[in-house]
Amino acid sequence: MSISPVLPQTVMPPNRLKAALRDNRRQIGLWSSLASNVVAEVLSYAGYDWIVVDTEHAPSDPLDVLSQLQALATGTAEPVVRVAWNDAVLMKRLLDIGARSLLVPMVQSEAEARAAVAATRYPPKGVRGVSVSHRANRFGRVPGYLHNAEQEICVLVQLETRAALGRLEAIAAVDGVDGVFIGPSDLAADLGHLGDAAHAEVQAAIKDACARILAAGKPAGILAPVEADARRYFEMGFSYVAIGSDVGLLAAGSTGLVARMREAIGEPQVG
Repeated sequence: MSISPVLPQTVMPPNRLKAALRDNRRQIGLWSSLASNVVAEVLSYAGYDWIVVDTEHAPSDPLDVLSQLQALATGTAEPVVRVAWNDAVLMKRLLDIGARSLLVPMVQSEAEARAAVAATRYPPKGVRGVSVSHRANRFGRVPGYLHNAEQEICVLVQLETRAALGRLEAIAAVDGVDGVFIGPSDLAADLGHLGDAAHAEVQAAIKDACARILAAGKPAGILAPVEADARRYFEMGFSYVAIGSDVGLLAAGSTGLVARMREAIGEPQVG
């Protein structure tokens, strides 16, 4: 008597983040820059809705991203890969290894937003190179992947300069842009307040941008390393907010723990 093997899933699971943004549901995120699949797996069960795997300011290459995507696969969070740049080749490689939510940094115009979307679409809608067997389509086991992949791909464009904010409505109107994300640190720098995202001018620009993104009919996102800021941004109308980072959690937790212990035993701080 032969037993038929149980075949792996051959349909694309829904992109939970894309669906949530479409339905205007708030999504709590976390930034991950430690380039570690072990860290990613620890974070995956913490209860976040989305986790950014950063490749712009973190030393992750595609193999590192692959291992982090594998680690995040069974957790609660939808992985969002921030690409190093708005580059179709980089995005093609990340899409093929299974990234399906991409955060594209430093988008400055509607033309750049269109280029980001085109990098995620196969011809004739875009310029994504075609491979028939890769991790994203279960190595050739997902029927119709080439025609349906874009339905579960989420494109988030990051606005980080005064010039980008000046073109916000045109950028948000680009077909295929699923959300607009404000980068507070680079925006602060471009506004003349390097290292001071809390400056009143920066915060006013962020508030105005949020209102304009929502008026354009797109969900607004932002990074908020400070918990109080995250609460305020949600109240402001941002619907997907990264409320911290793995680096921040590790740095604050490790520093605080040793400081409390040194105080308890009467030892001086080191450094």
